[in-house]
Amino acid sequence: MSDNRAVVVDPEAPGRLVIRPVADPVPDRGEAVVRVRAVSLNRGEVRRSAMAAAGWRPGWDLAGEVERAAADGSGPRVGARVVGLLPEGAWAKRVAVPTHALAELPDKVTFSQAATFPVAGLTALHALAKGGLLFGRRVLVTGATGGVGDFAVQLARLAGAHVTASARRADQGPALRQLGAHEVVVGDEIPPSPKHNLVIESVGGRTLGTALAALERGAVCVTLGVSAAAEVTFDARQFFVNGRTTLYGFYLFTELGIEPASVGLRRLADLVAEGKLAPHISVERPWGEIGQVAQDLIARRFPAKAVLTLD
Repeated sequence: MSDNRAVVVDPEAPGRLVIRPVADPVPDRGEAVVRVRAVSLNRGEVRRSAMAAAGWRPGWDLAGEVERAAADGSGPRVGARVVGLLPEGAWAKRVAVPTHALAELPDKVTFSQAATFPVAGLTALHALAKGGLLFGRRVLVTGATGGVGDFAVQLARLAGAHVTASARRADQGPALRQLGAHEVVVGDEIPPSPKHNLVIESVGGRTLGTALAALERGAVCVTLGVSAAAEVTFDARQFFVNGRTTLYGFYLFTELGIEPASVGLRRLADLVAEGKLAPHISVERPWGEIGQVAQDLIARRFPAKAVLTLD
């Protein structure tokens, strides 16, 4: 009898999420079975859980050990410590993961650290790539205290950019400067100057509307979230008079059709192992507390990432 369990949607439960017995995964030839040790939460899958039907299994980010290697010989060996990404269902004791979405972990990187990489880390990595060579360029990161923002500020600074971080409150400024931001903008409006070569935008609403006027000629604004508001009003003249500016709609799972998740996951893991990148985990709890942690995430009761550990 299987002892596998997973987080599933239960509309009657607090936070709509509970842990229930599920069938063992049946891997395809190109999939490895992973014994999950840690997962992290993202606003996207938690929001979907609030509307999903009973029995749906959320979860994107996972880290653990390979219990069964892929039958086609690809990917990590049995016993390897790995980080992985799934389009859903990652929050389970055992999961089948395509080897193109798995990367081995250096010994120095913990499962909890690794669990923060997949959605937040890969989103920051791929979004920043839309700006090309960032050395000496001005990069603005909005929603900088969130999971993606935290990685984006650090990675932009590592790339040699001049980094401006946008935050809702003034008391978040010191932490953002410690993270690597050269400047901090407070509030939901972005000043029209100085101009930026790249904007990583996850807030929407007035923040996105005003950020479009703060783009340098030929610059790119990557929009990847709407944590404040999905509807945006902006002055089109201020946007197009800059010339050749681009508003890029970003969706991670589309980007991963270009470069497999395994590549970026390994890059992030190596940076952490080298001490150049530090995932920030605000909440680390046993996975039995999924309902409460999910509610706290949506209510913004903590910045950065929440990680759940599995027994």
